[in-house]
Amino acid sequence: MAAIVSVVPAGSLFDLSGRVALVTGASRGIGSAIAEILAEHGAQVVLSSRKQADLDTEAERINALYPEKAVAIAAHAGKQDDLERLVQQAMERFSRIDILINNAATNPYFGPVLGAELSAWDKTFEVNLRGIFVLTQQVYRASMEAHGGAIVNIASIGGIRPGLGLGVYNVSKAALIMLTRQLARELGGQVRVNAVAPGLVKTRFAEALWGNQEILDRVLAQNPMGRIGVPSEVAAAVLFLASDAASYVNGEVLVVDGGGGEV
Repeated sequence: MAAIVSVVPAGSLFDLSGRVALVTGASRGIGSAIAEILAEHGAQVVLSSRKQADLDTEAERINALYPEKAVAIAAHAGKQDDLERLVQQAMERFSRIDILINNAATNPYFGPVLGAELSAWDKTFEVNLRGIFVLTQQVYRASMEAHGGAIVNIASIGGIRPGLGLGVYNVSKAALIMLTRQLARELGGQVRVNAVAPGLVKTRFAEALWGNQEILDRVLAQNPMGRIGVPSEVAAAVLFLASDAASYVNGEVLVVDGGGGEV
């Protein structure tokens, strides 16, 4: 007699109803797209970035689509006091944080690594690594240690393969990938930790790249899809990793670059 296999409807694997997600860098670009797709699939979403006015506008936009799903709490992604306050206010409002999306990033310097001033190096790592460590630690202690959860870090293809001009940024993203894998090893029985590594995506943050015809031509020449990505394509990968569809995925880096390789 054949065994009876229980099949879970595919749609329910992406259902985030009853879960609370915290998304940094959420006022525009990839962060905005991530917040929207998580709200679309039922999550309560806390949007965070530096400027309250921009966040309020974005929360209003998402709530027009998915009523009462988004709230806005401003915080600097590199400042410990701001991040502690962010987690405290999120917990006061929702009593839990089930999903953490570390998306906020900065890139104050373009050029060869050894040409960077120390201040640019420190600023990059303050936001792209130290701040992520601080926020992840706070969320884990406040909620995930007791309840579990899923963490998705937004890395970069530059954290896997070196490229020209973005060396300091790329090193910070390589470190983020190792942080992802280390935490996945340490927390994996309780909290899944994964990363998404986008290639060049059409955002304001990356406009200095895709807006430069020479760089764009080089990227397109090596991309079999013949185009760069858009934020919603990165957001879809994040939804997968944050949801039960990825319940046995831990410590992985999902590349979203159209097969193009380096930027």
